[in-house]
Amino acid sequence: MNHLQQRSAKQRHWLIFSLLLAITLLASACGNNTSKGSAANTGNATEALPASQQPEQTVEPAAFKTVTTINGEIKIPVKPKRIVAEEYLGSLIALDTIPVGAPGLTLENMYFKEALAGIADTGTYGKMSPEKILELEPDLIISGMADSYEALSQIAPTIIVPYGDLKNTHEELTYFGKLLGKEQEAKDWLAQYDKRIAEAKAKVDAVIPADATFSILEHGDKATWAYGDNFGRGGQPVYQALGRKPPAGVAKEIMEKQWAEISAEMLNKYAGDYLIVTDNEQTVQDYKDDPIWGSLPAVKNDHIYVWKEGKSWYYDPIAVLSQTEELAAWLTAGQK
Repeated sequence: MNHLQQRSAKQRHWLIFSLLLAITLLASACGNNTSKGSAANTGNATEALPASQQPEQTVEPAAFKTVTTINGEIKIPVKPKRIVAEEYLGSLIALDTIPVGAPGLTLENMYFKEALAGIADTGTYGKMSPEKILELEPDLIISGMADSYEALSQIAPTIIVPYGDLKNTHEELTYFGKLLGKEQEAKDWLAQYDKRIAEAKAKVDAVIPADATFSILEHGDKATWAYGDNFGRGGQPVYQALGRKPPAGVAKEIMEKQWAEISAEMLNKYAGDYLIVTDNEQTVQDYKDDPIWGSLPAVKNDHIYVWKEGKSWYYDPIAVLSQTEELAAWLTAGQK
């Protein structure tokens, strides 16, 4: 521009006049062709600018990621906002992820009742209502029921994790931490879990012989069942967290099959030194008064703990931690 500044005022005036005239003529020509070309030209406005003046393009992170499931590879939101959880509600809550819907039975979980406000009831556990789920407009559905995939996947991306595939609290929290992009939250929660479990186990180990056997039982009107280490009723706290064992004669069956229906005549075979019994009706005194149960060494020695289904049924990480500490308190009560 220096050489222009050195020109005479007359030359500058003439140049400015020429430029203004050219602009006026160009504007007039564009105005005459507005109906033919304005719509197309508008879309290409930025392409006419030099590269240095193009608007900066923002690269958005991927909205979806692909995960491998029993139903193949499925695309799910990287950060789902509206989850319906038929199963694994406790793991989601441990990761500070509150779903928009869950079946009624899981919503009765006493171990995290305060976190359940506002979660919609999606129907019967194992048979959730597609209509109710559809109304919630989920962006991800999590279920443990393989036969529900076809119906649920029509509503939103659906992850099926069959019951029992995740063997313990660590596997469960780690899996969902990765699925939801909350790996660090899972690690932090598990660190606190391990600390409290270790404290409970140390207290029990200090007063209960290492070779003492434990049985996880559920008693109903018509039958009694024995359970393994991954079927609720206290199996996870006793066999996994506290590291206790079932009677040797039934240990393989219980741990492989995870449950067994037993008759009154078989009760002595399945009964260990300590009995953790789920029963909605009978009390410890009722068992002591029963001629068959009352003859068991565990009952005679007051080594029987009876709790209701509402406390024993749940097996999520939050429930397992609370149950472990509850059972540890019972096992060590009055001990020095």
